[in-house]
Amino acid sequence: MYNFLSGLSILEVSSFVASPTVGLYCGQFGAEVIRVDHKEGGLDYDRFMLADNGRSLAWENLNRAKKSVALDLRSGEGRELCVELAGKIGQCVTNLPEKSFLSHAAMAEGREDMISVRIMGWHDGRQAMDFTVNAAAGYPLMTGPAEWDPATAPPVNQLMPAWDFLTGAYCAFTLLAALRHRDATGEGAEIRVPLGDVAIGTLANSGTMAEMLHRGADRERLGNAIWGAFGSDMITRDGVRFMVAALTAKQWDGIVEAFGLSQEIAALEAEFGVRFADGDTPRFKHRDRLLALFQGVASRLDYAELERRMAAAGTTYERYRTPFEASQDPVLVGQNPLFGHTPDNPSGVDYPVARSFANMPDRPRGEPRRAPYLGEHTEEVLAETLGLSSGEIGRLMDSGVAAPSDEGRDYSKIRTLP
Repeated sequence: MYNFLSGLSILEVSSFVASPTVGLYCGQFGAEVIRVDHKEGGLDYDRFMLADNGRSLAWENLNRAKKSVALDLRSGEGRELCVELAGKIGQCVTNLPEKSFLSHAAMAEGREDMISVRIMGWHDGRQAMDFTVNAAAGYPLMTGPAEWDPATAPPVNQLMPAWDFLTGAYCAFTLLAALRHRDATGEGAEIRVPLGDVAIGTLANSGTMAEMLHRGADRERLGNAIWGAFGSDMITRDGVRFMVAALTAKQWDGIVEAFGLSQEIAALEAEFGVRFADGDTPRFKHRDRLLALFQGVASRLDYAELERRMAAAGTTYERYRTPFEASQDPVLVGQNPLFGHTPDNPSGVDYPVARSFANMPDRPRGEPRRAPYLGEHTEEVLAETLGLSSGEIGRLMDSGVAAPSDEGRDYSKIRTLP
């Protein structure tokens, strides 16, 4: 954790991935992030996969370093308290609909400099989630083996919710931009970021949209080859599959040296009248013939020997791992200063925990912080942020409008799948 955002408080009323990511990143830089949930947990509180005690591992990791307030958000008084918190704090991140009780207008009443960042589905108000916007943007129909028939080939979904995480990061950026603007002008801001616009906008920003319109058709499937350059997966004699990439002259020289193919490459250059060292275009155009040469060498060597050669030649490569293997890898995780531990996780599970992705060599990253128990900070926030008396807080607790920490509650029997 870094403390660059120390002194900044953010209200978060959210669920699932994109919206909680905003608070996660800000919390890793020292912001006080107060997450408000319905007193029985939000829509994502029991999101699969669950630990043995029934607590969600996904929720636990997306809500680290946050404070948790549990209110009855189905009651008028609970909703009023949530809106009051937003106005008091002055900045709120949410993925609740604009027409919900937590509209910008409601939060900004009496607070003209209110900043709200709202994650939406589509720009026209339709609902969306990562998998549906990914389908709309076209990426699942760009992946798959090259030999698949374009007319009948199925889509291939990506497992990581990339648009959710990209949207969360973009919203953290817009929040800080709005805060900077408010510091300079005193003006608040209502910001809406549709998940679908992040997906289709990225299609445009990457040049893919221009490419498709320019060519007047879709790009062919390439399997695991890299589009526009030379790179692909290969398999060694002992069955290890790995990925190699050559986008620069140095990378190209490295792979040719590692595989010992200087003469064969020269013969292929003479055949085609090109120089593969000149750039991506000749390498990509003749990728199939090149891949056959490199795969031929890989098929005659065990991975340990080929890896030794690639490392010595400065080749850009990596073997394929399963997520389970990656999680136990000593270089990726075990010896990586990115990771720490929070043994007091609500789930009761001990595992590596990521610190801030940013690394500042002259500043210690600090230890990661655990996720809160639901409602762990309800009384603290109602007292310190809203200034409620102990008697008023007691009344809210007794009436069920607010709820205390659920620490000690075992959800295993409630949430166990049949």
